[in-house]
Amino acid sequence: MFHEHRDTIAKLKQENARFHDLFDKHNELDEKISQLSKDFSNQFEIEKLKKEKLKIKDEVHNMIVDYNNAR
Repeated sequence: MFHEHRDTIAKLKQENARFHDLFDKHNELDEKISQLSKDFSNQFEIEKLKKEKLKIKDEVHNMIVDYNNAR
């Protein structure tokens, strides 16, 4: 996620606990969605998790942009 911002992400993960938690949660959801998709699980559950993941991704992106704009 956001490979073009690797340096910023590394700094934010060290400096901002909320960012670190959100980033980890996004990765956890990604893994869970992948596993549920492989298992052909409930599509409603998968869609719910995808929406949660997208919401987190938006927040992470906003934090990256804010950090870069503050520099």
